[in-house]
Amino acid sequence: TSTYTPAAEAAYIVNLDTNIIVYEKNSETPLSAASLTKLMTCLLLLETYGDDLDTPTATLTYEHTNYLYGKNASHADIRQGETHTMRTLLYCMLLPSANEAALMVADAIGGSQSNFVYMMNARAKELGCTGTTFTDACGLNPNNMTTARDMYLILRALLEYDIFKEIIRLEKWDVPAAAKHTAPYMILTTNLTIRPSAGAEFYRSYSQGGKTGSLEDWKNYAGWHTQDGASYISVVLHSPNSCDQWGIKYTYADGTPKYNPALYETDMLMDWVFDSFSIQAALDTQQPIEEVKVKYSAQTDTLLLYPADDLQTLLPKDGDGTETQRVFDLPESVAAPIKQGDVIGTVTVSLSGQMLGTVELLAGSDVERSELLFVAAKISEFFGSRYFKVVLVLTILAFVGYLVAWVTITVQDKRKNRNKIRRRY
Repeated sequence: TSTYTPAAEAAYIVNLDTNIIVYEKNSETPLSAASLTKLMTCLLLLETYGDDLDTPTATLTYEHTNYLYGKNASHADIRQGETHTMRTLLYCMLLPSANEAALMVADAIGGSQSNFVYMMNARAKELGCTGTTFTDACGLNPNNMTTARDMYLILRALLEYDIFKEIIRLEKWDVPAAAKHTAPYMILTTNLTIRPSAGAEFYRSYSQGGKTGSLEDWKNYAGWHTQDGASYISVVLHSPNSCDQWGIKYTYADGTPKYNPALYETDMLMDWVFDSFSIQAALDTQQPIEEVKVKYSAQTDTLLLYPADDLQTLLPKDGDGTETQRVFDLPESVAAPIKQGDVIGTVTVSLSGQMLGTVELLAGSDVERSELLFVAAKISEFFGSRYFKVVLVLTILAFVGYLVAWVTITVQDKRKNRNKIRRRY
């Protein structure tokens, strides 16, 4: 159980090395996705163009700027009529969360905004998303809905692309010159967890980047974190501004606080995760874990079993191994001869109801067979077997039948003999 209770409406944290869910709160509840919507737009961009990001281009049109007008939308200062490559648009979507870049990508890939939205929803279903519905490519429409678990699936798919991992780690990037920009200009990430100076208390060395999003007095964040050989994806949805204990210390030029509640709650949760869990061995291959009875051996009645693998997995740092649950799948007994290393059964290890893995159990030593015990056992088994019992019953019935027939025939013969004697006299 987390030492921090998030105010977010939903949260989901998964260890990528083991697929173990380390924290969950309302992870299947659909909530407004805001700019996390752009993660699906980025995924379709990368799946469409792959490494060819510098050849295909898109142009910002009046329709795009008209859709954004009056919405106070985040942008990368791309201006109407400017043309940019898909690489530039990818940087613009992921760093300053540029809405115009997402609309440009949608038309370039889908041919229209509506067709691209159809592609977004179809891809979400293919990924296994069950509570996600997209209505635009950028997230400005509050009817873009997702769940914490669904957003984890989308971010996990994106982490298959090196260019995505490279971009979300960046604090800043220079947008190339375009028609209405005579020189390159800098864009900055909205993710304070990867900015050592500007991030202040929000900065975390284990943060590998992520995507922010907000529409009202709450914020979303989906992030990737790595430390001490363990990696995680975290998703926090609808963290209220009121829970941010750090952002209130800083203000914008107009005096309003720089609230980042989703980043604050992600930091609190991930601090707890890294303080509480680590990748450890759940089993010891040098120690016997169970034993099983042995048949037909004069040297031993039992055989010690050893796990074939130590099952490296996510475990509590301060645990002593008793937190895991083990379920054995073993025969009642094994018959000699046995060779050391023979697979005898399996053990399935779980933690708090989550299965960590299944490992084969191996014979710890050779066991020879006693021919005398084997023959005696087989004889005993034969006389105790159903086959023998059936044969015995049939034999008895046959013998009884024979006796009955013999007695019947004998009695009839005696009667015939007496009748013959009577006739003579």
